Amino acid sequence: MDCKQARELLSAQLDAEIGVSESTTVETHLQSCLECQAEFAEQSTVRGRLKGQATYFSAPAHLQSRIKAALPRLIAPERASTRWTWNWLQLAPSLAGVLALAWGLNVTLNQPSKDDVVAQDVIASHVRSLISNRVTDVASSDQHAVKPWFSGKLDYAPAVRDLSAQDFPLIGGRLDYVGGRPVAALIYRHRQHLIAVYEWPAHEKQKIEPKALSRQGYHVVTWSDGAMARWAVSDLDPQELMALVEMLRAP
Repeated sequence: MDCKQARELLSAQLDAEIGVSESTTVETHLQSCLECQAEFAEQSTVRGRLKGQATYFSAPAHLQSRIKAALPRLIAPERASTRWTWNWLQLAPSLAGVLALAWGLNVTLNQPSKDDVVAQDVIASHVRSLISNRVTDVASSDQHAVKPWFSGKLDYAPAVRDLSAQDFPLIGGRLDYVGGRPVAALIYRHRQHLIAVYEWPAHEKQKIEPKALSRQGYHVVTWSDGAMARWAVSDLDPQELMALVEMLRAP
């Protein structure tokens, strides 16, 4: 820092109006520059005299009266503002409650439904089996071989049907984990398409008609006979998938 830069900052240095970095730089310069030291000392003296020896005058009585008379008009907007601020403060809890309710409704309305969550789960399970090439744990078209395989692995016995005559042959089954529990997955084929049918004991003991969903390029149908909940998932044409569902629902 040269003398010109330092002297431009002396007044601000006196009033502590510059940052720490600049203040340190000015002090370093003053330590090595006698001329700037003298300038700084002179400004400091003048500042001290003005502050300690300057004459102060009180306003005349008539001027004080005029100022006081004008004050109500000047502060009226401020009072109104203060009153409004107080009203807003009184309303703040109510507004906060309304906002909290609106946020809660938004979260609730935008939450996925239970069916959406399970649909995502069965699709993920089906895709994992295709990617890992673990489509079946027991590969057989014999329902009397597939059903006993689940014995001891589940706390229920899945309903296994072979629909080869209807062009939906059973090719096997596997144990999977869906909806927070182990479940049976029965695998059928239709032409080149694989269909996974998941089933587990129904939470609600009532019949539910088939409901179709589509997610991520896969088609899902869910239904319940009152005892078992079932989910069928495939990339098969939705109408053909529903045809399989109707076969599985038939007595």
